[in-house]
Amino acid sequence: MGIVRRVCAVLLTAAALLGVARLVVPATAGPDGEPPGVARQLAFLRAALDDGAGEDAQALFPEGWFFAHALYGLARVELGLRKPAGQRAGELREARWALARLESPAGTAPFDPGLTPAYGIFWQGWTNWLRGGILALQPADRRDPAEVARFAEASAAIGAAFDAAGTPYLAAYPGQAWPVDSTVAVASLRLHDALLPSGALPPDPLRPGAPSPGAPSTGAPPGAPPPRFAGTVARWLDGVRQRLDPRTGLLPHRVDPATGAPAEVARATSQSVIQRFLVDVDPAFARAQYLAFRDRFVASPLGLGPAVREYPDGTAGPADVDSGPLVLGVSLSATVVTLGAAQSQGDAALAGALANYGDLVGLPVDTPTTRRYAFGVLPVGDAFLAWSKTARPWVADQPDPPPATVRWWWRLPLLVALLLVGALGWLPELFRRSRHGSLPGRPAGDPRGPVAGGAAGPLP
Repeated sequence: MGIVRRVCAVLLTAAALLGVARLVVPATAGPDGEPPGVARQLAFLRAALDDGAGEDAQALFPEGWFFAHALYGLARVELGLRKPAGQRAGELREARWALARLESPAGTAPFDPGLTPAYGIFWQGWTNWLRGGILALQPADRRDPAEVARFAEASAAIGAAFDAAGTPYLAAYPGQAWPVDSTVAVASLRLHDALLPSGALPPDPLRPGAPSPGAPSTGAPPGAPPPRFAGTVARWLDGVRQRLDPRTGLLPHRVDPATGAPAEVARATSQSVIQRFLVDVDPAFARAQYLAFRDRFVASPLGLGPAVREYPDGTAGPADVDSGPLVLGVSLSATVVTLGAAQSQGDAALAGALANYGDLVGLPVDTPTTRRYAFGVLPVGDAFLAWSKTARPWVADQPDPPPATVRWWWRLPLLVALLLVGALGWLPELFRRSRHGSLPGRPAGDPRGPVAGGAAGPLP
């Protein structure tokens, strides 16, 4: 076997074995543990943001710069919340850095300050959620008063905008509204009421071992006023239930900004985010919505692992800037974000499968201090993945697992394919040896071998 062929065979086998490991080694750690590689992934992402990754993402879609920084900050919060309160200084510093970027002129530039609330509900909702996360990292009696005041002020503006609107879906841009943006904003109001309950000093939220701030009791004494935004949230939910997409029973992708009436069928790029946040707004409603979403959108194209189609089963549509390129109807971005939605819903089977599949096809590259997917060519994708792998509810209790739809044998076709790839480089040598072994024998001592003088012996 030639040296080049042997080297190629070894490389193929090594790649196949690496793929097997990525399929079977857990790639998530549930709502409490630190997912493998995420800290190194965030180290890569921070360096990339310093080198202009946000500007590169902005060239891809209108919220690219914003998402690259917001998700970095939120993933830092998630990692910090998994640590004791005294060990969160690094995560708190990085989350504050990300928030400052969102509030900078570069962070607000794509958005209209004349909207209500200012800069639109997309900017307000995501920014306020990060503000609440930063407060959650700090012990309740040691929070920065200016940060508390800013969070309360922004929450009041968001609540007032919802109370004054005739629709549950506020505009993100002039004349344009997407339900997903309002869902994030309403979740931030629920976070406000968990972190700053009326009449009580809240416990350190989300500290491992501490009660969830979304538990039925907010820490307020009996007879205390109800949560500040309870009425706003209840009215929002009523409006949402009256305006569901009639084809799927889910929140629509896009709506009429004046009435909130559905203008586009539910789609996975928004549903995957909605399902991540809705659990913190109303857990029971969220569970019903999640099961409907999972039934209509999670698929297994060609029988090769779980993925998320952009349009509901039985519906086709074009790719766009939200979905990215569609492969067999599957949106890679929605598949990544659904990982986080599944984990927030306690669906460990689906979350784990999506994470393993992503580690196989995402081509992660590791160094001692960093990890990057797709060779690091799209850092904003790393931001979405790190944020998804660290997902868990911030307000509600962790839900019980739903009935599993992903079984252990989902990996078998991929494992077989990897084993075949690993064996491919060795097939020529095996074939050659097998072929030579089938020819008329000429080993030493063969009674039908050469005779004296070199003549062959007679055939029988």
